[in-house]
Amino acid sequence: MTLKLTLRVALAALLRNKARSLLTMLGIVIGVAAVIVTVAIGVGARTSVQQSIASLGSNLIVVQPGSITQSGARTGFGGASTLTPDDGMAIAKLPGVAAVSPTVSVRTQVVAGENNWQTSVTGVAPTYTYVRSWALASGSFFNENEVASAAKVAVLGQTVVAQLFPNGDSPIGQTVLIKGAPFTVIGTLAALGQSGLGQDQDDVVLIPYTSAMERLTGLTTVNALMVSAATQAEIDPVTQSVTQLLEQRHRIVPPQSDDFQVRNLAAIAQTASQTGTVMELLLAGVAAVSLVVGGIGIMNIMLVSVTERTREIGLRMSVGARAATILRQFLAEAVVLSTIGGLAGVVFGAIGSVAVAALTHWPTTIPPQWIAASVGFSAIVGIFFGYYPARQAAALNPIEALRFE
Repeated sequence: MTLKLTLRVALAALLRNKARSLLTMLGIVIGVAAVIVTVAIGVGARTSVQQSIASLGSNLIVVQPGSITQSGARTGFGGASTLTPDDGMAIAKLPGVAAVSPTVSVRTQVVAGENNWQTSVTGVAPTYTYVRSWALASGSFFNENEVASAAKVAVLGQTVVAQLFPNGDSPIGQTVLIKGAPFTVIGTLAALGQSGLGQDQDDVVLIPYTSAMERLTGLTTVNALMVSAATQAEIDPVTQSVTQLLEQRHRIVPPQSDDFQVRNLAAIAQTASQTGTVMELLLAGVAAVSLVVGGIGIMNIMLVSVTERTREIGLRMSVGARAATILRQFLAEAVVLSTIGGLAGVVFGAIGSVAVAALTHWPTTIPPQWIAASVGFSAIVGIFFGYYPARQAAALNPIEALRFE
């Protein structure tokens, strides 16, 4: 028998028992659909985390205060308070540095007319929007002259706009009170939404860092220096250069500990990507168990089919059908069942992935290689679990098979 004829005979045999064939395929359909959906979830989660990290800034390096020892007690990170705007200006001159912005953050009440809202007021430099890759929704951002004069100007995040101007009025040109000081709103930021940790990034008011230091904190130090490397490849060299420069400026020599810490997001992004890949493979592996269960179902049904069709097999062998032909026929039935089930599983898996994307708002995608792997694996499952029943059918004695009742 040719391959084409073998497949036709296999299909005809399966169509004679439609309900049983559909139920047999159900295990494969569920298995493949589960693989597709779980992989889509894994890819979506990994993409979401990567986008959250990317939204923090362009090739971002963060310099924060380190730890100091007071009376024998170590304060922990943030206790040093030795970073200054001058440190930021010196860092900006290093090779490979695209921009630097000091940040000074205070959580306080902001008032506009009859409305008020407690939010994070952050003093930054004009380069902040570049460092954070944060666009404006309306108006303008403050410039170097306004920073130099400690001007009382502010740029609002969208959450603050919604709370202080609930009637939809434009905040541009309006006055808001920050710790009793009047600030003029000159712009609004584009919405960023929640961070990967669930923090509302739009719940913020940006003012010149000089204004924050003079009018809000009264300090000469800053909370952090946000540094943007020119390219991703220069993140590590810039990190080393920043460390060396600050050690020189702060007169730190071994065995003294640095009174600052320099961190970049490359390691975090790499760890998140690796974790996402592991989770993706783990979820796919768990889902693949369903395929194995479906394969066992195929083997059981095919064994039942061999028993039910014993007389048919004996008749075929008595008129000249060889054992190899019988083996190919039953093996073809198992492969057809698993392959059709695999294709149906891909369709249902795609539908499930779209549903998951709608519910989680993740950018779920189905990698083509996983679709091919799922269908191919389902076919292999059909061959593996279909071989034993096919071998049993081919090994039947024609005389005994014809006597079978």
